[in-house]
Amino acid sequence: MVTDELVYRRLQQHLDDSPEGFHATRSGADIRILKRLFTPDEAQIAVHLSHMKPLSARSIQRRLQKSQIDFPLSQIRKALMNMVSKGTILAVWEGYREVHYQNAGVSAGGIYDFQVNRLSPELIADFDEYHMESFTRPSVPNVRRLLPLRTVPVEKSIPVPLKRAVSTYDDLRQIIQAAPGPLAVANCICRQTQDLKGHPCRYTALRESCLQIGTDHARQYVEMGIARYISKEEALEILARAQQDGLIIQPENSKKPEAICCCCGDCCALLTAISRSPRPALAYSTNYYVDVDLKKCDLCGTCVQRCQIKARLINDNKSSVDLDRCIGCGNCVTTCRTKATRLIQKKQTEVPPENKTDFYQHLLKVKKASVKD
Repeated sequence: MVTDELVYRRLQQHLDDSPEGFHATRSGADIRILKRLFTPDEAQIAVHLSHMKPLSARSIQRRLQKSQIDFPLSQIRKALMNMVSKGTILAVWEGYREVHYQNAGVSAGGIYDFQVNRLSPELIADFDEYHMESFTRPSVPNVRRLLPLRTVPVEKSIPVPLKRAVSTYDDLRQIIQAAPGPLAVANCICRQTQDLKGHPCRYTALRESCLQIGTDHARQYVEMGIARYISKEEALEILARAQQDGLIIQPENSKKPEAICCCCGDCCALLTAISRSPRPALAYSTNYYVDVDLKKCDLCGTCVQRCQIKARLINDNKSSVDLDRCIGCGNCVTTCRTKATRLIQKKQTEVPPENKTDFYQHLLKVKKASVKD
């Protein structure tokens, strides 16, 4: 007889085989998270979903039958749609006559983000414990794992001579204008988490700032009731407000992102984790850095206040940029009243993966390298 504990452990192991992974923890936070999000029957079905290939309900039923699990098709369809509504799996409409389904990643950009507007203190505590154990895991030597988000510079920080050379994937306006399908906006899961903890953001009052792009991604958010459709003009207005407040604009790490985040240094889970590193610039995908003209600088300190990742410094009456920390967001450039700060493009630029599938292929290569070591 298969116990519930075994069902959830199998699901954890199945999700750990995904590109993002979902490792077992000593604290048991991994299993507690799954129990909060999946019923035992849903967990059994989710184990038979693919991580990267969307499947129809009938295909999933055949997979279950091979494992001697004989659920009626009507029960499977109901469970799948229930999991979609809870944000525990992904629904894919585009390119199919009927809705198809696949597993969602658990942390950033996946199941946790889908819990916006329905977070509980218990779920937050479990994810905090899970992430704390995740950040202390050893990395693979000599193998760079791309982060799920990358940084694009604030539009106003890009000098006129450089604008012509900015690649489309680094141009925020071009990303929005070229967006395929609808756009939607949801509340920021990171700031909502900190609000519930009693630690509201110090940098902005903006909450509705998580942009979703494309038929499948935007539609799932809207149909779950956690986002609303918006026009390209409203999307650009939200991004302008975020830039005004000094937030770091971070699309998904691909040329064709399905989401754009507006991040701050005191709420964003990714930024706060990376900030603990002495060299965040090595981890981030960014094609720019900041330089300061000491002859023009009047040491006003605005740049230090604006920097979300502590890369701007004033010591011994001298302004400087810690290039090990600077991720080229350009926020300190737009408020430099003496024009002493400028954005510079790196000599060797980094081209992001073509799409999310290519990004996942990179993560799988890193996982294989980890197994070899």
